[in-house]
Amino acid sequence: MAITAKMVKELRDRTGSGMMDCKNVLKETNGDIEKAIEVLREKGLATAAKKAGRIAAEGLVKEVLSPDGKVAAMVEVNSETDFVAKNETFINFTENVAKIVLDNEIDTVDELKELPWIEDSSKTVNDVLIEMISTIGENLSIRRFERLTTDTGTFVAYTHGAGKIVAIVEVDAEGDKVEQVGKDIAMQIAAVNPEFISRDDVSEEKKESEKAILMAQALNEDSKKPEHIIEQIVNGRLNKQLKEICLLEQEYIKDGDLTVKQYLTNELGSADVIKSMARFETGEGLEKREEDFADEVAKQMQG
Repeated sequence: MAITAKMVKELRDRTGSGMMDCKNVLKETNGDIEKAIEVLREKGLATAAKKAGRIAAEGLVKEVLSPDGKVAAMVEVNSETDFVAKNETFINFTENVAKIVLDNEIDTVDELKELPWIEDSSKTVNDVLIEMISTIGENLSIRRFERLTTDTGTFVAYTHGAGKIVAIVEVDAEGDKVEQVGKDIAMQIAAVNPEFISRDDVSEEKKESEKAILMAQALNEDSKKPEHIIEQIVNGRLNKQLKEICLLEQEYIKDGDLTVKQYLTNELGSADVIKSMARFETGEGLEKREEDFADEVAKQMQG
């Protein structure tokens, strides 16, 4: 059977595969489009398996909020290179995954992968991920997601660096200032990465653990100092550390004369309006490969 350009285009539109791959598979299946789709998916699985061991530590974080601000979701999808993370197809994929998370109460990435794809319910999220790996030619992975809900508050998000860092904050307040103040606080969270909202959220166990470490450090520095002096030094350092890791006690990034707590009190009348927060940074905690672009091109040319 003669393979026409129209057939190749249809297969390419339906699968996202390369033109030559589509042409070759159509020849292999004697022009049977449906069979060709199956073959391309099988090839995609094989391609994905080959690439699965490669480090995917670049990528993108995308967030989406419900229209009423009562549900928020964000997802991190990783790629091998920053170049792919800027690809429009990759960006759209990540945004669609975030929308799927927003609309479904799920707990794990495995559950997410089995959900229907937002643009074609005959496919799962994992089907589309495998197709993306085959088409783009890099290992891609859905690393993690966060889904937040609130009854009384409003979620506000801030994105830094076109998706390198995303922070979401829940503000339980009313009025015209909520959106802007929420953006400012989400920006603070993105920039400074607090571990807790207030020191009341820090467990006594953690405080005692940190204090023990600081005590050992102080004794190593000068064990001859009186015990009460050592105690004062340690308490001072612990207090400073708590100010660094607790959002409300941090120096406000837009005005160094204020703490975040003071800024919130000035704008919304109370600092107790911040109820929850979440922050993703692309690739945090992942090993990144140490290769430059020239080396990568050279390897591909040799291959």
